[in-house]
Amino acid sequence: MITGYSVATLVVFIISISFVIYPVSIPTPRRIPNIPINLTTAPILAIAILWAAQCLDPAVIRGGIVGTDGVKPYNILILFFSLAYMAITLDITGILQSAAFWVSNKGGSNGWKLYSYFYIMLTILSILLGNDPVILSGTAFLIYYTKVAELNHISWLMSEFAAANTASMVLFVGNPTNVVICEGFNVNNAAFTAYTILPFIACSVFCFLALGGQYRNKKYVPRKLNHAADLDARSVLLDPIGACVGSFMLGSALILCLVVSFFGIDVWKISLPFATAKFIYDVAWDHYRFVRKMPMLGRGQTGPEDNGDGVPSDDFMLQDAQTSPDDKSRHRQPSLPMSTTENVDSFPDSDRTVVDNLPQSSGKVFVARWRSKGIALHKRLHAHFPTFFTALPRLPFALVPFAFSQFILIEALSYQGWMDVFGTWLIRATHGDMYRTIWLIGVLGVILCNISGTNIGATILLTKVVRAASPMLSDQTIRAAAIALAVASNIGAVSFTFSASLAGLLWRGILKQKGIIVTQATFAYWNVLPLVVMMIVGLSVVCAEMAVLY
Repeated sequence: MITGYSVATLVVFIISISFVIYPVSIPTPRRIPNIPINLTTAPILAIAILWAAQCLDPAVIRGGIVGTDGVKPYNILILFFSLAYMAITLDITGILQSAAFWVSNKGGSNGWKLYSYFYIMLTILSILLGNDPVILSGTAFLIYYTKVAELNHISWLMSEFAAANTASMVLFVGNPTNVVICEGFNVNNAAFTAYTILPFIACSVFCFLALGGQYRNKKYVPRKLNHAADLDARSVLLDPIGACVGSFMLGSALILCLVVSFFGIDVWKISLPFATAKFIYDVAWDHYRFVRKMPMLGRGQTGPEDNGDGVPSDDFMLQDAQTSPDDKSRHRQPSLPMSTTENVDSFPDSDRTVVDNLPQSSGKVFVARWRSKGIALHKRLHAHFPTFFTALPRLPFALVPFAFSQFILIEALSYQGWMDVFGTWLIRATHGDMYRTIWLIGVLGVILCNISGTNIGATILLTKVVRAASPMLSDQTIRAAAIALAVASNIGAVSFTFSASLAGLLWRGILKQKGIIVTQATFAYWNVLPLVVMMIVGLSVVCAEMAVLY
């Protein structure tokens, strides 16, 4: 029964989602930082408001954290972070950059051949590693590559974004939404891949055709490139041993996760020990290289070839890897300056000036002193353990409060009776027909990715709705709805708003850091054709699969 509390809960939920899509910053008095209302804070504030208004109780909050109806949020986040750490530390070794250089050389000066090779490479890497690590590494590489080759960056970057997000539907670990679906619909992890592989192939092929159609003009993808130099793929492989170990551990973890899913074991119990082992290896290997004074990532003072945190910049790595056509046999290693530990305990110059100019009795001296010690300690640790301290800021920590908040808010909607209402509407719209359910859930999934706070929020919401309607649906229809939602939640990231996925927000942030501004209108304009094509083709393949199976 819908009450005033139910209406208030839905209104607060919608308002919180609007701030996720269009974040704002509340101005404050001078010297006090502005208060952001965004993806991280808006859902938490919504929960606080609903709790204060008695629209939810502690049991609802507990249900959103521990899980209900077979969906375990902590399971999903532990699994995702474990695999994300292994994938990001693998990327830090330079293996993804090396693969990109190798593909660039194979493509030669043929523009469409190179465009196709990059699309295939990004697709394969996204299947294995998930979309976030590929977007982290691939976006930075393509920005500098298109700059050096004097190419129109928009066609190459949009292709990368589409390829990475489409490929993430193959493995259950490719996207947090996949794990939500496997948990919520009790889909075996290996069976998930079996169901999604054909829709993925169809979506990926037709997405490339759609991209090729809209970028057919030579100003986007020229038929002939002006290649001034080849790229030495080995020069950017900063840690070959780490790349081999990381590939083995990530591959082993993925295979074991697929195997144990047949026995009903929570996959985080596999991924977490592997991530812990990888962390121990990273620390031990970095310590060994530090003690032996071996060149390694992150060791050295900030210089023209350093980006300020010990990681060689993409500009430098790209220039350093170039070889002229008459000197292709030359193998260049990136010049990694050796570590210096002298004077690390002293104040940085800026802090020393502040301290010297302040009265000794001032509390600012104490703050400045501890700040300088903290900076010095971080620099020492970063120089000693560069792999971990480079990977740490890349981990998607914003996902933790956002995901838990979304689970809690949707649990609050269920508590107030909205899931039963939505489930009834689903039955009335589809009359329990499997094919109608596929198309309705698929189209709604794509739309809700844009307006319900990323594809994670859309997936959680629709999973709950289908489960609420499950007493009136056949097992085949429920399974069909799950696969349609898997397709929609992944291709839905290739959509009209950046906030349709965390990958979109990450992608926009990287471009902004590099001085490239892609407006919301431009993003939507170039995504509309691939998205519509993939939605039609992908859901058609799901219908065909269900027709054959059932």
